[in-house]
Amino acid sequence: MLKGKVALITGGTRGIGLETVRTFLENHADVILFGSKSESVQIAKESLKKEGFLVDGYFPNLNNYEEVLDIIKEIIKKYGHIDILINNAGISANKKIEDTTYEDFSKIIDLNVKAIFNLIKAVVPYMKDNQGGVILNTSSMVSIYGQPSGVGYPASKFAVNGITKSLSRELAPFQIRVNAVAPGIIKTDMVAALPEEQIKPLIQSIPLGRIGEPKDIANAFLFLASDMASYITGEILSVDGAARS
Repeated sequence: MLKGKVALITGGTRGIGLETVRTFLENHADVILFGSKSESVQIAKESLKKEGFLVDGYFPNLNNYEEVLDIIKEIIKKYGHIDILINNAGISANKKIEDTTYEDFSKIIDLNVKAIFNLIKAVVPYMKDNQGGVILNTSSMVSIYGQPSGVGYPASKFAVNGITKSLSRELAPFQIRVNAVAPGIIKTDMVAALPEEQIKPLIQSIPLGRIGEPKDIANAFLFLASDMASYITGEILSVDGAARS
């Protein structure tokens, strides 16, 4: 589905990001993954190599625009173009408002919002030169309904939705599609580590009767990145088993 495409995926060293990298490789894309540090990038690359996949990996400070831009230029020099950008890197929060410091809030906004701005700003000129592209952002079910605590996380994901919808309109004339995927409860390392007494109520709250797998989200990204979604832009695709409350 992605043969001949070059995809850049942030937060690509574990969980949803790593599964998306794997899924895109299985569909014959050339993939570059970004991680938070050298060690995690190397571990991901070695793991994928054992599966028969070769990827390039970097670990830029996503809040440093010049650093991001330098690596984008390096990727363009090697591959010639970037067709797909997936902004998946992010962090969550669950502190009550009175326990949340300014630094806590700023850290979430920096990675979940400002970093997305930096990546898109750096990549868009090259997508315009290439006469098109796809930008996909990781949102969340809490971007629609909020959450009981950790206000910074839903605030950042509401912002992701705003970026997605606004840029879909701005960039449509250049044949650049912009969409987001809003995962529900997904079996990441954090969820998998929860005790059974906490997992059961989560499952019972989901009409489809199961927790989502990283592959469910990766497949949504695959569809939106492919030509099958060529007339879809400005959408926030919920992938949550109907767990929307």
